[in-house]
Amino acid sequence: MVEGTGERVLQGLSATDGMAIGQVVLQRAVNLSVRTAGAPSQERQALETALAAARCEIDALTAGADELAGEILEFQSALLEDEDLLGGIFDKIVEGQGAHDAWANVIDMEVAEYRSGDDEYFAARAEDLVDLKSRVLKHLCGADAGPAPRVAPDAILVAEELTPSRFLELDWSCLRGAAIRGSSPTSHVAILARARGIPLIVGLNSEFDDRIDGAPAVLDAKAGRLVVGPDAGTLSRARSKLRTMNADRLAAQGLIDRPAHLPNGEHVSVLINADDPAILESVAPEHCDGIGLTRTEFLFQDGHLPDEDAQFGIYRRLVEWAAGRPVTVRTLDAGGDKPILGVTPTGESNPFLGLRGLRLSLRSPEILSVQLRALARAAALGPLKVMVPMVTVPDEMAQVRTLLDAAVASLSEQGIAHAQPNLGMMIEVPAAALMADRFDADFYSIGSNDLIQYLTASARDNAAVAPLADPRNPAVLESIRRVVAAGRARDVEVSLCGDMASNPDLIPLLLDCGLRTLSVAPAQIGPVKLAIQRYRGPTQDHV
Repeated sequence: MVEGTGERVLQGLSATDGMAIGQVVLQRAVNLSVRTAGAPSQERQALETALAAARCEIDALTAGADELAGEILEFQSALLEDEDLLGGIFDKIVEGQGAHDAWANVIDMEVAEYRSGDDEYFAARAEDLVDLKSRVLKHLCGADAGPAPRVAPDAILVAEELTPSRFLELDWSCLRGAAIRGSSPTSHVAILARARGIPLIVGLNSEFDDRIDGAPAVLDAKAGRLVVGPDAGTLSRARSKLRTMNADRLAAQGLIDRPAHLPNGEHVSVLINADDPAILESVAPEHCDGIGLTRTEFLFQDGHLPDEDAQFGIYRRLVEWAAGRPVTVRTLDAGGDKPILGVTPTGESNPFLGLRGLRLSLRSPEILSVQLRALARAAALGPLKVMVPMVTVPDEMAQVRTLLDAAVASLSEQGIAHAQPNLGMMIEVPAAALMADRFDADFYSIGSNDLIQYLTASARDNAAVAPLADPRNPAVLESIRRVVAAGRARDVEVSLCGDMASNPDLIPLLLDCGLRTLSVAPAQIGPVKLAIQRYRGPTQDHV
């Protein structure tokens, strides 16, 4: 309770931006029925039936899902076909365990293994395993979730947990947002909510009970706060803030197809980050100044090593989409929170400080050389630039430039059309930020996510140290200023492609530092352009 009012404030972690005013719809925990095991043959049949039912449900969800949701569901679908996983479960049934116990015990062990490290990728996959475990158990045991929740317009979902598949099953045309006790800002549920613009709070640290069901509430996702039973003053402030947010949203939409300019007329380049070429289907090239970051990890999933022609086809698609605008492609950034089977080492005590990015690529020059050949071929079709990640010392850039020159020379000898692409580097290691002027790079792109993590010694996926990983930290801003100064001294472009560039609240700070090229999430093109338009120059408030 807030002293002097009837308000109750539930605090959590912000997973998305946005605000909602409505009534709480409480999603109660599902109660599984008690199940008595039968003979092993009966238990095997029961599990097979439950797996088939779960598979049908997941297939139905996948049929109506976008690419992001489809990738998450595909992982669960693949687990239902995993002979090694299912074989171990069926073995336990033969030994006398009930199907429900065998399934739950084996999945729990898998979840524990996925959560045993600090890896963000595997932590998200553990959430998917828990999701699948619950779905199959409901079919095995039957479930009593109590009465169906009332979902009327302007409802705010409050729940103990919200799994990815349950998220996709909900009617978000009625629900205005959600607050849950479980999950984290880097979970798959959070990723789904961000992609759909749904206000979401995770990690609620307060208890709640049935009495809040149907209560009026204000959800401020950006502040990570749910106010149940708001008083008149709180409601008035929330409505005012919501009106301002809606007005800003309309203003941002009006700027999407216009170039970004500061109030003094100076142009600021706004490019986009492309995690996967499929995202280009939802973005018009006229809305941006090109592609500032193309991640290529998606080409190497599950140990698949794409050949030169397959890579060239993807890069060509990017260049053709850009229609003369610059396209920056980052070479394979495996390791850290992006493990790739057969490429990244296993068992590293600290993968974020181990073999990742260019360090790993230089250990596997045969993989890097194929990628560089494909990129040089695509550069013949338009202004394509090559960027390498996780650079620490100048010698690393020298090595990769030698490999690029060799790739270009071999294409020349074979008479294959190509061009010499500009070769730049990510600035995400503090050592590189401090001495950027010493690197033989044609351009710099600041990766703010890792730069902040390394400067503050705060893991970006650890909620316990999240306050320390502050992009406003003076050390972060000073590092950015130093890189901008190095770029000016060498007359090379400096951009920023990390999450800082997609946050309108941080745009004034980046402009203060001298940045005039930003690469943002496609959904943030309008809001970022609006923040640029409203920039009024350095002020004490920005520091």
